[in-house]
Amino acid sequence: MKMNLKSLAVAVLLTFGVAANAAQDIRIYTADNQGGKVTAKTIEQAFKDAGFYITGNNDMNKAFEAKFKDHAHDAYNLMTLHKKDVVSKIAKKYPEIALFTPLSMSIFTRKGDKTISVSSMAAAGIAKITGIPADNADLKAYMDEVAAVLKKAMPNGKFEETHYKIEKPEGDLVKRFTMGMDVKSDEIEDEVEGLQEELEAGLETAGFVLAGFNRLNDDYKKAGIDTYDFFDAYSICKVAVIYEVSKTHPEAGAFAPCTFYMYKKKDEKEVHFAYPAVYNWFSSIDVTDKASKDVLLKAQDAMNAAVNEATEE
Repeated sequence: MKMNLKSLAVAVLLTFGVAANAAQDIRIYTADNQGGKVTAKTIEQAFKDAGFYITGNNDMNKAFEAKFKDHAHDAYNLMTLHKKDVVSKIAKKYPEIALFTPLSMSIFTRKGDKTISVSSMAAAGIAKITGIPADNADLKAYMDEVAAVLKKAMPNGKFEETHYKIEKPEGDLVKRFTMGMDVKSDEIEDEVEGLQEELEAGLETAGFVLAGFNRLNDDYKKAGIDTYDFFDAYSICKVAVIYEVSKTHPEAGAFAPCTFYMYKKKDEKEVHFAYPAVYNWFSSIDVTDKASKDVLLKAQDAMNAAVNEATEE
């Protein structure tokens, strides 16, 4: 039987399990955990040992039980982390890497299961949102390093074959804001402090949790990037959102907490703000049920309102 080259290529891809994950935006690493030796803490330690900076590793089941009296999974943690030197290297050409600094991961054990899984962004997903080329050598090396740590932390594991239908986004993948800041250089620090106090108060009033804060500019300066007066990044989440979505999509922790950055270049009089919009959840991991979409869109509206309030001139 004759087979044309295109059919042969597809057959090869399917044989080696490449096709299913080729263009997926997130990835899920799963390992057998019959003895329960692998935990969120042991995974965190593996990343620490590899030189990653851990900004948070929160047991969400405790938060769910306190607020909602139940939880959908036997274990569920949200961890945020990044590699300072790697991020700074990428940021020299692609500052939008800040949208995933830190990286978010969910660490979970499905109810009654004897496995443990870690979801995180794939290079394709980061590329789609940030505009960094998916084949960028530094980005690929970064994702390879994450994979290597997961393999060390969960030695009998592997990446799951995922089959998400990548949909056309219903809206902008990144929500952006700007505001003017025309002050003397010695007044910038006080101006930023006041702005951040107002922003944090507004977000907390709207029910958001500020899960982490990174002064990225400190790392950038050490790497020779002297472009910014400041470049800060918050990790922000809403417990009600991840509670609802994680019931059916525990892997959604690849997007939560989300990173909200703010920066000002030295030669500009504008402050720029951005965070990945919830349309990523819809288009990347098949979040389609009404309850999840409603809670996500409501949270996004609340976040936009809080940011608009704080940045209103």
